[in-house]
Amino acid sequence: MEPLHQLTEALAKLPGIGRRTAERLATHLARNPAGPARELAAALDGARTKLTACKLCGSVTSKDENPCRLCADPRRDDAILCVVEDPSDIALIERSGEYRGRYFALMGKISPMRGEGIGDLRLPALLERAARAQEVLLALNCDVESEATASYLRHVISQKLPQLKLSRLALGIPAGSAIAFSDPVTLGRAIRGRTEA
Repeated sequence: MEPLHQLTEALAKLPGIGRRTAERLATHLARNPAGPARELAAALDGARTKLTACKLCGSVTSKDENPCRLCADPRRDDAILCVVEDPSDIALIERSGEYRGRYFALMGKISPMRGEGIGDLRLPALLERAARAQEVLLALNCDVESEATASYLRHVISQKLPQLKLSRLALGIPAGSAIAFSDPVTLGRAIRGRTEA
């Protein structure tokens, strides 16, 4: 396979990178082999040799810091476990500054279209981690596949660990947005999840 085509194919496999973007990136890297291409190659090699998934939550961490800093932090609240689809969701929740509990990344969701099923969810590890908590917060996305995943997790957790409190993130109108730009499902959830003023 031609090197430029091989690079394009590899870039196109990354999430959020379409075929056209992969072609542009590959061409840019091929035209500048001494600059960005060398830096990218070094960064990829460093990631490959120095990074891994946290053995407890699944977040990305260095191989010499496993469990990750969030799992190792004794100030975190062990009573609540936030379940997310992807490790990148952990960083987003952390930036809010509102959550101080533990995390668990499923590494996906039930998605028949992508060939991802129940067996891909790391369910045994989730149940083991959840057994040490008092509440499981399902912080999954709001698409159809994520809703199906959340429903399945609610069923399994309530069967295996009936003492646990199960919760979901509140859903509603985003800050800085207007009612006119909200879809009916979001508006309905905002009304049902309303809080005292």
